[in-house]
Amino acid sequence: MSESNTQKDVELEEILEEASEETKELEEPAADLKPEAEAEDLERNPEASEETEKGEGKKGIFKKKEKKDKREEQIEELNDKIKRQMAEFDNFRKRTDKEKSQMYDMGAKSIVEKILPVIDNFERGLAAVPQEERDNAFVDGMDKIYKQMLSMLSEAGVEQIEAVGKEFDPNLHNAVMHVELEEAGENTIVEEFQKGYMYHDTVVRHSMVKVAN
Repeated sequence: MSESNTQKDVELEEILEEASEETKELEEPAADLKPEAEAEDLERNPEASEETEKGEGKKGIFKKKEKKDKREEQIEELNDKIKRQMAEFDNFRKRTDKEKSQMYDMGAKSIVEKILPVIDNFERGLAAVPQEERDNAFVDGMDKIYKQMLSMLSEAGVEQIEAVGKEFDPNLHNAVMHVELEEAGENTIVEEFQKGYMYHDTVVRHSMVKVAN
């Protein structure tokens, strides 16, 4: 082989080696260049890193809430229904108790109204007995029955309305006669024709009275 050919071969090898080195440099991963590029960008604009961190923080804040388990949702729904039903039942119980109380008072008042005429007849009968016959056993027995009935009515909440000597009250008394009396005060009850009764705070029957002045 001639010296010119040998020299050409050497030059060709050198060219191939240079080309191979350039190819290796081009094939290096772009990731190796990224940190350097980012570092250069940060040196030029340091606020960019803060904005990036803020952006990531906002994403974390506005992440969608995790959906509740279906079983938990069903449990909450059932608990809510139970609470509402308990509240409705409590209101129904209170309303029923109030209605029962009102019905009981109405029934008791109706019975008292029917008993009062019997009391009136006892009083009229005892008032008609002459004084000399007051010690009679029959009269004494009627008087005891009369007092026993008044005692039972009192225990049930029935009381007589005070009248004679009291000031006339249209809510309690029924004036059927008026007189002028100097010794009596103004608008004062001087006589009672029929006794009035109250059941607790309710007037069962007004007193029938005579009012002076």
